[in-house]
Amino acid sequence: MQDIGMSKRAEQAYSFDDVAIVPARRTRDARDVDLHWKIDAVALDYPIIAAPMDSAMSPATAIEVGRLGGLGVLNLEGLWTRYEDPLPVFEAIAAVPDVFAATRKLQEVYAEPIKPELITRRLEELRASGQWVAGSLSPKNVLQFGHVVEQSTPDFFIVRGALVSAQHVAVEGTPLDLAKFIQTLDVPVIVGGCADYHTALHLMRAGAAGVLVGFGGGARHATLSVLGIEVPMASALSDVAEARRDYLDESGGRYVQVIADGSLGGSGDIAKALACGADAVMLGAPLARATEAPGRGYHWGAEAWHATLPRGWRTHVDTLGTLEQILLGPSHRADGTMNLVGALRQTLASTGYTDIKSFQRAELVLL
Repeated sequence: MQDIGMSKRAEQAYSFDDVAIVPARRTRDARDVDLHWKIDAVALDYPIIAAPMDSAMSPATAIEVGRLGGLGVLNLEGLWTRYEDPLPVFEAIAAVPDVFAATRKLQEVYAEPIKPELITRRLEELRASGQWVAGSLSPKNVLQFGHVVEQSTPDFFIVRGALVSAQHVAVEGTPLDLAKFIQTLDVPVIVGGCADYHTALHLMRAGAAGVLVGFGGGARHATLSVLGIEVPMASALSDVAEARRDYLDESGGRYVQVIADGSLGGSGDIAKALACGADAVMLGAPLARATEAPGRGYHWGAEAWHATLPRGWRTHVDTLGTLEQILLGPSHRADGTMNLVGALRQTLASTGYTDIKSFQRAELVLL
């Protein structure tokens, strides 16, 4: 802890840019590395979840991520559940040249109400593909639309917001009590974001199968500039991993997955997130760079289209290649933005680890 003047003390926190993974005395063949990840009854080829962001995930791209071995998650309060055919809307968003005008455009198109029948239809489309089915709502919409999602029996239900607590307190209206809500479901629930030990522990006690750590992609800088809130990811993951260990003892063996969600620009950040204690990562911007991504070279999150207090903006991202090239390669770039799975496999091999659980014990240094 450090003093800030005479009345405040603050803890030193570290981002991914502040840390690096230390190589061990032993290296391994990359072919010996096992990246398989299991959460609840779902087994994936590697620990990557596609973030439920409209610029990256459509029903088609969510299905494709599943086909490639990951987990695609559809935003159930996005354009795909507001419009029968949202493709012209995506074209209109991409056609706006000015970043401030783009914010107004986002607010305009997202003012269209969410349609419960479209939630059902999109989830049925995912189910028909034969891939794992996962959809996401923000905490404010869970009470209104959660039963619609549950009736479609997804494999996962994600409750994702910039800042999530186990129990939201409100003077007016019916607050969301996640513990009570999760208890009513037969579907595993992943909840986030959070960034500290105590909130994570509360979410685990509420029954979450997984906890999202971070503020979700591009919301990090905006949340800091607009709300003054940020916890650097290396420290946040380390704290939440400690909450996972304590809850494992407290619960008599119930293991809650820790999922990094934010500040993951490339393969090096993914490796650092796992070394800091994450079991998996949730990616938005890296997948929005795919040629199949509906954002057409642009990326934005839910915070960017808030009706009264947008935080964040539509950003331009390079279109690099197909989803398969970005996830599995081959890469034609040397900056860690393509063949993310191959890079992670090489990191484990170069540091002598054969699986994610053992890699979480990797030594870190401060830069």
